[in-house]
Amino acid sequence: MTNDLKDRVESAVEELFPSLVALSEKLHANPETAWNEHQAVRWVSGYLADGGFEVTTPYLGLDTAFHARSGQGRVRIGLCAEYDALPGLGHACGHNLIAAMSAGAALALASVADDAGFTVEVFGTPAEEGGGGKIEMLERGAFHGLDLAMMAHPAPVDVAEARPFAVSHSEITFTGKAAHAAAYPEHGRNAADAFTIAQVALGLLRQQLPATVRVHGVVTSGGEAPNAIPERTRGRWYVRAESLAELTDLESKVWRCFEAGALASGCDLSVRPESKPYAEFRTDERALTAYRRSAEALGRSFAAGDEAARMNRASTDMGNVSQVVPAIHPYIGIGSLPALNHQRQFADHCVGEMAERAIHDGAIALAWTAVDVFADRLPR
Repeated sequence: MTNDLKDRVESAVEELFPSLVALSEKLHANPETAWNEHQAVRWVSGYLADGGFEVTTPYLGLDTAFHARSGQGRVRIGLCAEYDALPGLGHACGHNLIAAMSAGAALALASVADDAGFTVEVFGTPAEEGGGGKIEMLERGAFHGLDLAMMAHPAPVDVAEARPFAVSHSEITFTGKAAHAAAYPEHGRNAADAFTIAQVALGLLRQQLPATVRVHGVVTSGGEAPNAIPERTRGRWYVRAESLAELTDLESKVWRCFEAGALASGCDLSVRPESKPYAEFRTDERALTAYRRSAEALGRSFAAGDEAARMNRASTDMGNVSQVVPAIHPYIGIGSLPALNHQRQFADHCVGEMAERAIHDGAIALAWTAVDVFADRLPR
C-alpha cells in the first residue's frame, strides 16, 4: 500500500507542477517583507482553497497568517509555508519556493488522505525573516498536536539536517541631544558616537567569544545632517548562539557593549526585542532518515563536510516549532554557487530550471516522507 500511495503522490505533484511554478514565480516577482505579505497570503491560501482545502485567514489574529486543512485522519501532518522576502533583497532566501513546495506536498498528500488516514494541514507563516511569525502562532495555539511538521528550505546545495543557531533580534536606540556641530558642539550629546563606541567594544568582545557565537547588526539611522550633533540613532542587532541557554548567557555581555556606548557618550540607551528569540532545532531522526531516502530516490545527493556545515546554521523560527512537535527542516539545493542565501544573485536563482526542479523534488520528497514515517499506522 505504501508504494501505491507514493506513486499517487508523485502523480499528483506532476499534475500540479506547472501551477506550482506559476505560484512561485508570482511570489518572486512581488516580494513582501515581514508582516506585510498581504498578496502572498491571498495567493497561497487561495491556491490551496482552489485545491479543496478549508482555509482560515486571517489566522489567530494575524492578518498575514493562514491555516488550511484537508482530510479527517488520525495522523496530523503539518506543512509550513513561508513567503516573506528580505528588505531590499527580494526573495534572496527563496521563500517563494518554500511556499510552492509546501503547497504541492500538501495537495499531493490530500489526494491520498482518506486512504492514508491523514489530516493534512498547511500553516501560512509570516515574518520568518526577523519577525518570529511561527513563534507568535505557536503561542496562540498553532502546531500543537501535530504528528509531524515539515518544510524544505532552498540553499546552494542539499543538506539534510538543520542545525540552526538560536537567535535574538533587537532594535537598539541611542538618544542624546542635538546641537550645532560648529557653533555649540559642547551642548550636544552625540548618539552617533554612542554607536561607534559600542561597535568598537563589540569588535573587541569577539576575540573572547566561542566559534559557536555570532553578533552582527546594522545602523539604520545615523543622524540627520553633518552640521547637527545626532540626537537619535537606531540600529538592528542579532545575537546567535548554539542554544537558547547559551544565548541568555551571551546577551548580557553584548548589552554591556551598548551600555558602554551610552555611558561614554552621555546618551540614553533603549534595547527593544523585535520578536521572541528563535530556538535551536530538535530534529525528528526518523522523519529525517525518510526524507533523505526520498530525496536520494529522486536523484538528489547531499553535501558533506564544510559545504554542509554552513547553510544549515541559519536561524529559523521553525526551531521553536520543533521544540513542541516532531519536525524536520532540510535544505534543498538550487545549484546557485557561488551565489549564497541573502545575496541578490541568490534571488536570481530562485526562478528558473534548477528552482523548478527544487519545487518538484521538494514537494514529492516531503510527501513521501509523511507516507514512509507513518507506514505502520496506515489503515488496513
